[in-house]
Amino acid sequence: MNGGSFALGLAASGRLKRFDAGVADPVRIGLLAPLSGPAQSWGLPGAMGCRIWVDWINRAGGLFVGGRRHPVELVEADAAGGPDGVGANARRLVQDLRVRFLLMLGGDTFRPVARYLTEQKILTATLLPSDLSPDTPYLIAPSEIHPLYNVTGVDWLARARPDLRRVALCSQIDSVGLPSLAAYRAAFAAAGITVVRELRYRPDDQGAEAMVRTLMEAGPDILCWCTSYEPMVHALTEAAHQAGFRGQIVSCTADNYPRMVARTSQAFMEGFLFQFPDFDDPALRDRAFFFKRPAAFWQEYNRRFPGSWSAVSWEYVAALDRWHSAVEKADSVATVSVLAAMKRAGSVETLFGNADWGGLELFGIDNALIGNWPVVRIEGGKARIVGFGSIPDWLGRHGGLLRREMEALGQMWHQRHG
Repeated sequence: MNGGSFALGLAASGRLKRFDAGVADPVRIGLLAPLSGPAQSWGLPGAMGCRIWVDWINRAGGLFVGGRRHPVELVEADAAGGPDGVGANARRLVQDLRVRFLLMLGGDTFRPVARYLTEQKILTATLLPSDLSPDTPYLIAPSEIHPLYNVTGVDWLARARPDLRRVALCSQIDSVGLPSLAAYRAAFAAAGITVVRELRYRPDDQGAEAMVRTLMEAGPDILCWCTSYEPMVHALTEAAHQAGFRGQIVSCTADNYPRMVARTSQAFMEGFLFQFPDFDDPALRDRAFFFKRPAAFWQEYNRRFPGSWSAVSWEYVAALDRWHSAVEKADSVATVSVLAAMKRAGSVETLFGNADWGGLELFGIDNALIGNWPVVRIEGGKARIVGFGSIPDWLGRHGGLLRREMEALGQMWHQRHG
């Protein structure tokens, strides 16, 4: 099967029988992501999801490789301590704890350790494919494909609301914000929507009200927050409500959107467009995913960690499931063998449809799993999938435009690594 791990699928259904093949040393997985600070909603909820994954696989008997069962251990480390802290934590995970697979948010938390992890040949998953380059052959993007998926929301909006013609957008100046800004610029240009105002701000900027006033002075139909961190998404949205904006809001994420609904109004948040669904969405009911049970994962996650669901609650887990499937195929946890098994799988069945390994033209290497992505709207106070957009189709039509915008902001791989 091309989707998630066959063993995990059986484990979730209760049909995987344990058998005594000798319990060996644990296989450790590392998570080096922001567990505090402004980006913690893209780290800590992912750690929570991984804890569920580890519990489920160990409940089924552990990881079976080399003829023996191995318990799986998750080792978490905070990536919010700056380059020195990230470097120290990476060395501890690799040298002291000997992790076999490392999960990272990426961006500014990956760059300080990129050379070290490459030299150590540590298979590492990032949520930011803009980290990829030929210089990092063991870095993969097997679950999230930021910022490419942002084009699907704009493409859907242009077809659903052709009356919206003017957008004002803002983005923070960092390794998350700038690639996102390039993608949104390209997506709006491809849709024939004019950018009437663009603001860039520092990640520690607190001036949401002033930014919204400046954006609204240009008379936009659409306000776009690009890929701002959760605190800024909330601050900008509340500022737009207070300023009386009545148009369309577009954002990459809407983590903890019930709080935004409560602090503005259900009517104001109606139609808020973003990219990350809840897993009880009817559109996912019959979709393949790890354990083949997205609703069960959603239920257990919210039971154990209520009120913490975010865009990344499932994404690190999806990377783990891809790794586990490849380990079973390779019968090895060695980086080169597991990576080769991933690539041999060809077209992969994901939660959102089939995806293929690609990214050469944008990232210099085919280490990103690229396929469909959902478009999500808030309807009646609840996130609902309104469509699935094909990223490969969009790139086939507008890939040159995206590359030009990436180059204009210095975000192509050869610019970042030059």
